[in-house]
Parts: sequence; structure tokens; C-alpha cells
Amino acid sequence: MAPIKKRNQQNQPNINERIRFPKIRVVDADGTQLGIMAPSEAMEIADERNLDLVLVSDKADPPVCRVMDYGKFKFEQEKKAREAKKKQHTSDVKEVKMRYKIDTHDYEVRVNHAKRFLKSGDKVKATVTFRGREIQHSHLAEALLKKMANDLLDFAEIQQAPKREGRNMIMYLSPKK
Repeated sequence: MAPIKKRNQQNQPNINERIRFPKIRVVDADGTQLGIMAPSEAMEIADERNLDLVLVSDKADPPVCRVMDYGKFKFEQEKKAREAKKKQHTSDVKEVKMRYKIDTHDYEVRVNHAKRFLKSGDKVKATVTFRGREIQHSHLAEALLKKMANDLLDFAEIQQAPKREGRNMIMYLSPKK
């Protein structure tokens, strides 16, 4: 049980009584310096204002502590992290499947799908599947994928040239920056 307790203490921030330095530099909530003092004196100041003493930088000499409302500070940090996570865009890999004997209209539909995926910032995996003896005509599938890359030249750049993997031929396209 003892190692678990120790691990929990390491994950918790150094606030109030957990600050174990002989002298610390204390900064007020509004950013004014209160000076260098013992942690017990700083705790008294924090208690008078109904705030917490939070260790900001233990690398400095002496370590810097701030008198602030820790609950509010923690909430603000979590809120900023959520906002940053909302703004980031993760690019997915969308797949466009077809056969090498595809009709022209069906081919155009696949190209339009790929265009839409690339415009939304996703990568496209173009796959041509073979059945039975069709695998002998892999040169036709390669020509089809190259034609697709050529048709999408304005929107995409080839990330991986057409290559055969088992009964499929695959090509990866990524959106142009």
C-alpha cells in the first residue's frame, strides 16, 4: 500500500503544506512581489486572504510560489485545454474503392468523393480490388490510379505511389497545403 500512496502524492501539485523549501519567493495574485520568506509566513498571508499558496516554479532560486485560488486556476487551465482540443483538426484517412473495369460515370463519382475528402483536409486511400484472374491486369489498375492522381492534381499530391498489396492496388493522396 505504501508505494501507491507515494505515487498519489507525486501526482498532486505542490500547494499549501506540501511546499517543503526553507525559503520561497512569494508573488501575490495580481503579480506583485511580496518578497522572500519562509513557507509558514506565506501560508499565513494566504490564509488571511482565503487563498492557496501554489508552487509555480521549483527550478528558480529561491522557488517561486503564488498566492491564488487554486480551484479557479485549475478550472481555467482545463478550460484552455478543452478549447485548444476543439480547435485542432485531426486528419483521417478516407477510402475510395473501385475495380479496374469501372465505368466512366462511376469513376467520376469516386473522383468527386475524393475531392470532397481532400477539401475537408483528410487523406485519401484509393483502392482498386481484383477478383480471380483479374490480378493479371494490374497494369490497367495502375493506369487508373495514375489517371485519378492526375485528375486530382489541383487538390492533392501523391503521398504513396500505386503499389500492390495482395489482391489490391493502393495509392495514398494527401491534401495540398
